[in-house]
Amino acid sequence: MVYRLNDANETEMFAQEFSRSIKAGDIICLSGGLGAGKTVFTKGLARGLGYLGRVTSPTFTLMNVYEGGRLTVYHFDLYRLDGEADIESVGCEEFFNAGGVCVLEWPEQGKYLFEGTQLSNPIRRLEIKTFFERDINYREIIIHENIGD
Repeated sequence: MVYRLNDANETEMFAQEFSRSIKAGDIICLSGGLGAGKTVFTKGLARGLGYLGRVTSPTFTLMNVYEGGRLTVYHFDLYRLDGEADIESVGCEEFFNAGGVCVLEWPEQGKYLFEGTQLSNPIRRLEIKTFFERDINYREIIIHENIGD
């Protein structure tokens, strides 16, 4: 599925709608360049799940937790991590079956994470691409379902 969105507000609204399909144990992998809208998407997802607090990029904290909604959101940013040892130190795997939803930005940094891991639900990968053309700027969100199968 490919969705075309015009700005950050549409990205956030799309994610709020998308949150209706989220269930405990879901893992959402967000791929895209710097500034593509991964954190904006996560903000909308958290809002759609009922979280009312501030949502920020975990670039330096590596993980943010958003509690108080229908499901807890565990938001990881793997961008600055290098290799298995760095990623293992964050402990992502502990949260995969913790009863919330895990959102991983830059999942390509930790692609080994899912090898041999028992997961309660399939993994969904969303690719966010930004396009800057002459007088038009937009984002495309491409949803790859069940990549954990």
